[in-house]
Amino acid sequence: MNSEKKLKKPVASFILLTNIIFLPLFCLVGAISLLGFPTWIFDVMFCVSAWSSTFAFAILFKKLYPGQSFIQFVKDKFKNKLKLSVIFTASIIQASLFLITLFLVSKNSEVDSIFTISSWGMLIYYFCKHLLSGPLGEELGWRGFAQMELQKKHSPLKASIIIGFWWGMWHLPIWFTTGYMGIDLIKYILFFMIALIATKIVMTAFYNLNQNLIIPIIIHQFFNFFIGLINGNLLELIMYSAILYSVVAVLLIVINPKNVLYGKEDTNAINGKHCMIK
Repeated sequence: MNSEKKLKKPVASFILLTNIIFLPLFCLVGAISLLGFPTWIFDVMFCVSAWSSTFAFAILFKKLYPGQSFIQFVKDKFKNKLKLSVIFTASIIQASLFLITLFLVSKNSEVDSIFTISSWGMLIYYFCKHLLSGPLGEELGWRGFAQMELQKKHSPLKASIIIGFWWGMWHLPIWFTTGYMGIDLIKYILFFMIALIATKIVMTAFYNLNQNLIIPIIIHQFFNFFIGLINGNLLELIMYSAILYSVVAVLLIVINPKNVLYGKEDTNAINGKHCMIK
């Protein structure tokens, strides 16, 4: 018999430990920047800090899933065959949002180049940096565990809003490195939270279509990468992201409510009613 006891509040414990691990790592990243260390050291430590949720999940794993293997759990999150239609649709949607944002920013831009990257080498480095400092480090804990754990009790939409909110709050220390103050900081925080919650709903809609963690990793990667490519005002960029991703989230709920609005019990009940009608 396994002596390990499961945590009574697994998601809350995960969120708390994630923040406890992240804060000192974030302070270390700040110290590295202030002390003038080489850029590559800053980038490495920034990537390490982004993995705080994975570290927290790994530490808590034995109490979350007594008797199970952490490695096997991770493998299971990637075992389902990827549906190219899901990847293609999600990618096309985000590419379209990128082009719309690019058009909106370029109308008011006075800079020489609308892009922040000037060479293919920098583009590849930037892509890999974002992949390591965001999607790969965050998705296992936030999506692979926390989202799916909440979906056992709540609808995918409600679980997405809850996790989206706490995922956004985890970024709180970063808000104060933007340089914004007063009303601009409030606007940034508001748009940031809306953008992340909307993106979380989009992730959930596509993830529930194809239960493979590659799906939210791709969506997360494109969200970060595309914003970083545009040489524009950060507040303006995050505002456009909040609006555009919110529109997509609403459309996905309307088009395919089964994957967003209803939990397993609701879906079973609906299917049962359909059988009775037939």
